Amino acid sequence: MTVHFTDRPDPARTDAGIVRASTWHVGTPDRQRDAVEAIRKAWGSRAWPHPGLLSYSVYAGEDGATLLHYSQWSGERAHQDFVREGRDARNADIDAAVPGIERRGLHTYELYRSGLRTEGDTREPGCVVIVDAEFDGPDPARQRDWIDAVFEALGNDIRTPEGGISAHFHTSTDGTRVLNYAEWESAEHHIAALAGPGEGIGPPSPLWERVQKYPGMTGGGVNRYTPALSMRAG
Repeated sequence: MTVHFTDRPDPARTDAGIVRASTWHVGTPDRQRDAVEAIRKAWGSRAWPHPGLLSYSVYAGEDGATLLHYSQWSGERAHQDFVREGRDARNADIDAAVPGIERRGLHTYELYRSGLRTEGDTREPGCVVIVDAEFDGPDPARQRDWIDAVFEALGNDIRTPEGGISAHFHTSTDGTRVLNYAEWESAEHHIAALAGPGEGIGPPSPLWERVQKYPGMTGGGVNRYTPALSMRAG
């Protein structure tokens, strides 16, 4: 199998058993660009490493210092096979081109629920917003309940944010985190949506207050990224 470069992954694909997400800290916009090019060369010069790797995508952080990595896998065994057989050589090439990369926060997720684009919507995301929620201990039921609370609040929100395309909520396999991979037309659309009344995207309401002050939620964050590189088997 060869490497095929694509515009974007499909976060809602049903054959993805797990998602791996992590952040690399590279320090500067120049190093961001160099690291993306090093990833392209390290992967493009080799065969696709495993049939169980369904997609691999990289995003440049708005901060000019980070790269987000989002990969879809058929299951945990496929990822472990890659770690044993294919990861080190690629990382060695990347590290030789861009020394000093700090690899942070690798987590494993499963897709739980998506708010999909409407039929016929052909907009391409110019921005991916990652919303993280962290909880004070493992509780899969709590993860799902918090996500369901978000959808309930969205369902009662008559103000649909302009520029929003889709949202894909993932639960970490350790039961402690939620990741929302949200596609937007542009960073400017997301910034404008945040500038509305209330904290976050939704207007003030008891439903959004429950989301924002959910018992046991200890932290999280919102970060914007620009799509930089996406690959699948050719």
